[in-house]
Amino acid sequence: MPQKDKPKRIELTHRIAEAKDTPAIVKLMQGSIAENMKSFLSAAEIQAAKETMGVDRTLIEDGTYFVIETVHEGKTVMVGCGGWGKRRTLYGGDHTVGRDDSLSDPASDAARIRAMYTHPHWIRKGIGSLLLDLGEQAARESGFNKIELGSTVAGESLYLARGYHEVSRVVHTAANGSDNLVIKMVKDL
Repeated sequence: MPQKDKPKRIELTHRIAEAKDTPAIVKLMQGSIAENMKSFLSAAEIQAAKETMGVDRTLIEDGTYFVIETVHEGKTVMVGCGGWGKRRTLYGGDHTVGRDDSLSDPASDAARIRAMYTHPHWIRKGIGSLLLDLGEQAARESGFNKIELGSTVAGESLYLARGYHEVSRVVHTAANGSDNLVIKMVKDL
């Protein structure tokens, strides 16, 4: 009886994002938002989510944002990005209203998992789990013993599987009138 071919395992590498990566990060984020959320949100809800999603240059400047890459057809390609924050802002991009970029105190505050995105052609390949591992380890090494995140509906199952639990759900009404749900989740490190 012939054996079924095992799915080919891809080799993922990671590095700290640099300012020069920003255009590629923005492109990956836009594709991720547009495609990966289609199974969970309507087109209007995806548009609403863009008000709280996007690139946060503070993460890049802080050196807490990762780029995930692989080699595909002989070229290194960016397949994911995400990181952790040592600032009080829970979610959002540079444009998001209500940011608090003051530093968190590891003795009393939680670190934040922030801005995780996977290229639509590379979902279900372990990129989200790798980003969580990297962010949690870096936060732990920086003295944090708790970590929080603001999840979309699309990310909720991954975070639950990785030991996060829900603290609250907040619905924001976007400029287009659609609801944008943010699920606050937490995990002890």
